[in-house]
Amino acid sequence: MLGRSFFARSVHEVAPDLIGVTLLVDGVGGRIVEVEAYDQEDPASHGYRGRTPRNESMFGPSGHAYVYRSYGIHWCLNLVCGPDGVPEAALVRALEPTAGIDEQRRRRGVDDLRALCSGPGKLCQALGVTRAHDGLPLYRPPFSLRERKDVPEIVTGPRIGITRATELSWRYLEADNPYISRGRPRA
Repeated sequence: MLGRSFFARSVHEVAPDLIGVTLLVDGVGGRIVEVEAYDQEDPASHGYRGRTPRNESMFGPSGHAYVYRSYGIHWCLNLVCGPDGVPEAALVRALEPTAGIDEQRRRRGVDDLRALCSGPGKLCQALGVTRAHDGLPLYRPPFSLRERKDVPEIVTGPRIGITRATELSWRYLEADNPYISRGRPRA
């Protein structure tokens, strides 16, 4: 199990180390295959302009969830990193489903395994993540994070779905994994 100390590092160290980690919420989830890093100096980050009631959890403590609603439609799960008071988090963009697949299919209303968690909103719907999970520790139920067994090949590329700092290659993906969200970076 990954504890708080795993997350008490720069998001740029944590993000690639998350690829291959198993993320479960109440026993439902899978292997993380795609994340994006956001730090305090990043104009695309929710913490860039300072603390608000919406982004409070992004300021720490590390090892906790930061959950927000994107475009008023989808929940997005971020794993808070770095020192307390410094807004850094890794957005979980995609999972390879491995646990509770029937429940994920029921929640999402789709049968295609690759469509269950291939995007941050889809992933939260499949795992049942809502604003109620915001601020909860990632090292206690309902969350469970299991260390990766092997270090997968990781590729990087520009983050997607943002309009600022698009040139930064802070998106980390498991190479050749069919469960990523979209827009595979070129090698």
